[in-house]
This record gives sequence, structure tokens and C-alpha cells, in this order.
Amino acid sequence: MTFQIDGIVPIIPTPFEESEEICWTDLDRLIDFAVDAGACAVCLPAYASEFYKLSEDERLQITSRAVRRSAGRLPVIAQVNYASTRLAIDAAGRAVDAGASAICSAAPRQFALSDADLRDHFGALLSAVQVPFILQDFNPGGASLSVPAIAELNRRHPHFRYIKLEEPRLAAKVAAIRDATSGSVGVLEGWGGMYTLELAPAGIAGVVPGLGLTDLLRKVFLLAREGRREEAQPLFEGILPQILYSLQNMELFHHAEKLLLQARGLLDSVTVRRATLRPSQHDLQYIALLNQRIVRLVQEHGLELAPQGAPR
Repeated sequence: MTFQIDGIVPIIPTPFEESEEICWTDLDRLIDFAVDAGACAVCLPAYASEFYKLSEDERLQITSRAVRRSAGRLPVIAQVNYASTRLAIDAAGRAVDAGASAICSAAPRQFALSDADLRDHFGALLSAVQVPFILQDFNPGGASLSVPAIAELNRRHPHFRYIKLEEPRLAAKVAAIRDATSGSVGVLEGWGGMYTLELAPAGIAGVVPGLGLTDLLRKVFLLAREGRREEAQPLFEGILPQILYSLQNMELFHHAEKLLLQARGLLDSVTVRRATLRPSQHDLQYIALLNQRIVRLVQEHGLELAPQGAPR
């Protein structure tokens, strides 16, 4: 399978039973939905998968299960986030052995690191793993990895193909990365797809949102990339309140995302593994209002709420 990102790459959440054990049948259903919704790849276990609450074995089992369920229908990107270079290398190798098509890894920013420090970390990881690689960088305390550092990593490791960035006013950096790497590093927009309408015409390769908005954001992305932003804008305006509200807190996002997937007929249990933020009744009522709007948009645009084979 040729690995190419051109569209929506949803993060697959980890579905849990009420006992907080992983619900494997729901995970299968979520992979099927990603295929049906037109995703060009899936990524897991990432922040939106609650990766930081999963054991090492569970992370690998989730990747392996997703690979088996996708059965070549779309690429599976394995997320490996570690503060330790050595641990990231070990986990990436196991994910590749399990059949992952690509590796995504977030910059270890628990404490301040320079561009040189990050080049050293990612250089070692890229030397160890030869599949297509996506670098994720979100730095709430300052600037993300510089364009020269990105270009240097790509020059030394051509399989560094994409960078996922989650920051405002990104269009100029998208162009700068494209120019500095002669187009060999594509930019993926994260942060729930908040900037899709702005950045699709600027040349991003794709968007990495939550799974529940995959089909709607795909429509926005394609329209905006074709220069039809005015046509895409009403749909995007309908989606945006849900993104903005849920991303106030990552734990709140888990609850909102699972409740949306339940509203779409894709999840039975909406359990979020503890420790987690407990939404208030006001939170839950407002999330329900926002999610009902998403369901109406899906129906208004002639899209399927759930895969045809999903048992409901």
C-alpha cells in the first residue's frame, strides 16, 4: 500500500466497557466507520485515544487490532509518544512489526528543549524506523519546531514525510515548510480541525480531528481546497462550536467525542478511563445540544450516521 495523506486522518478513541476494560468489538466498529466516512488513514493510540492511560501491552494490542480490522482498506498510523528516545524507538519497532503503515510521534516537551535537542531525539528515532514518519509538535509554551530544523531532518531522513502542527495562523509556515523541503514534507493540521477552512487552500496535506467529525470535515476540506470556501463555510460554522467547546480540556474532549459517537450509533459505552474530569450536568446538556447539531448536519448532507453493517 502506497502511503499518502490527502484528506482526513481521524484519531481513533479507545472504547472502554463500564469496567474500563477495552471494548474490542467497538474498536472494530470505529475502524469500519473511518473507512466508510472517507478517511485516508487512521491514527492511534494518540492523545485523543487516552494513550497516556494505556499500558504498553494495551497500546500494542490496539495497534495490532486496528491493522487486522482495516485489512488493507486504509493505512494505520501508530502513535508512539515517549519522553525517552529509547522507549520511543522500542515502541515504534514493535508497532511496525505489528503491521503499522507509518509512525507518528509527538515532540517530548515535558520540559523546554531546543531545536538541536529535538533534532537529536527525532534523528535517532528516524534512523531506527524506516517506515513513513509523522512528527507531531504542539508547544503551548512557545514556538514549534523551526522550518530549518524540519528541513534538516527531512534532508537526512527522507521518510520523514509529514509534520502535524497545532497552532493558530499557520498558513505562512505551511508555505515556508513546502518551500524549504521542495514539497517533500506535508503539513497536517491538528487541534480538532479548528483551522480546516483557513488552511485547506494554503496547501495542507490533511486534517487530524476526532473520529466523530470525519465525514463532515472531509466535505469542508475538499470544498475549501477547491476554492469553494463560501460553500464550505456554513457547514464549518455548524461544526466549529463542538470543536471549540470540547477542546477546552483534553479530558472534556474524551467525553464529548464518545458521546458524539454514541449519538451516531457507533458506541454503546461512553466510559472514559479514570482519572478523568467529571462533566457537570450543565456540561453534559450542552454537549448533547452540540452533538445533536452534528447529527442533523450529517443527515442534512446525506451522510450515514454509522456504517451499514453496524449493529443498531
